[in-house]
Amino acid sequence: MTYKVNIAIVISLFLWALTGCAALKTPASFDPPSINEVRFRDRSQSKTDQDVRVSVAVPTADETKQLFLADLIRREIQPVWVKIENHSKDTYYLISNAIDPNHYSPMETAYALGRGFFESYRNKMEKYYRSMNFKNPILPGTAVSGFIFTNLDEGEKVVQIDLVAEERVKFFTFFVQIPGMRVDYRMVDFDSLYPQDQIIDLNEAELKVALQTLPCCTTNEEGLKNGDPANLVIIGEFKDIAAAFARQGWLPAEETYSTAVWKTIKSFLFGSRYRYSPVSPLYYFGRHQDLARQKPRHDIHERNHLRLWYSPFRYDGKPVFIGQISRDIGVRFTMKARPPVTHKIDPDIDEARHSLVEDLLFSQMLTSVGWIKGVGITRASKPRENLTGDPYFTDGYRVVLVLEQGPVALDQIKALNWESPGTFHMGSSEE
Repeated sequence: MTYKVNIAIVISLFLWALTGCAALKTPASFDPPSINEVRFRDRSQSKTDQDVRVSVAVPTADETKQLFLADLIRREIQPVWVKIENHSKDTYYLISNAIDPNHYSPMETAYALGRGFFESYRNKMEKYYRSMNFKNPILPGTAVSGFIFTNLDEGEKVVQIDLVAEERVKFFTFFVQIPGMRVDYRMVDFDSLYPQDQIIDLNEAELKVALQTLPCCTTNEEGLKNGDPANLVIIGEFKDIAAAFARQGWLPAEETYSTAVWKTIKSFLFGSRYRYSPVSPLYYFGRHQDLARQKPRHDIHERNHLRLWYSPFRYDGKPVFIGQISRDIGVRFTMKARPPVTHKIDPDIDEARHSLVEDLLFSQMLTSVGWIKGVGITRASKPRENLTGDPYFTDGYRVVLVLEQGPVALDQIKALNWESPGTFHMGSSEE
């Protein structure tokens, strides 16, 4: 006996089996709790600008499950709750793209989580998610609250609230720490790094002298060998620095410990994405970096990254961080590191420095830019080497970036009239 198999029917039965299995897991009813029953708003942060008050909170993973009856975090979707109280005579609009330019719509979120459920359940889910979404406008004398469905951030969440009205804009930055990941800077007690009598307030002229007389380069732990050049200075409060970088896609680095090392190894071996990979230690002021930031590409091999050290200097009342920036362009084996694998850096160190300036120009938080000497010129024809043997060359300047909460328009950014980098390219054939 022979059988003729209809391929379309087989495929249909297979898909029915898959969806049927999922549908069997559909709860009896979609019955979410009242938002007042989940106490995430007890941790909310609030700021006021004249007649507008903004509050922000980020639910934990467990609270998110309670609120939405689904594991949004597993799908790397993170709801951010926002409340705007408008006591003005203007109508404001919340710019969701400022919070996350790739945020999810409520229907998209419900679809991603509700596939396989019965249609009646999905319909209730979609309706509920839409009701929980933040909805513009914020009319005069009203308060509006709701969720923006953002991409998952671990360790910290910088929530940027941009409100626009006719010929008006209001700008709020919130820094929310999220438990569950050991972020590097949380291991540092910044208040105890320097006694109060060692804190030095500097004017502009004194700042230039102090910065350009600092050591040229990072070192190894013993301080006996020079590593990558200290080619970066950032001036600003930590939360403003974190916000400016977050707005341009920069992320924190996880502290180096067993879990983070294992994540790094898996990412290296299998190409899985690990956005918070630790940054290897370099030393300045006698200690390894106080914090690191990175802007990764699709895998661990390529990223722009920097290290920052908290200094005893203050300028215009703001802390001064000394830093080092370079671009990782690959991974290679070396016997100068443990484990014997390290990133290969782009030898044109200045490219990464200039790229950061361009990045922060569009953060709306960069107020001043300047250049100082202090690193020392190194030509491409005779490069220096860092601690793992990677060659690099540079025009010898440090860039100085001053940040504040903003918003700062491009035509408002000021120049610190100190030095001017040379116009010739360090890698040119004229050397």
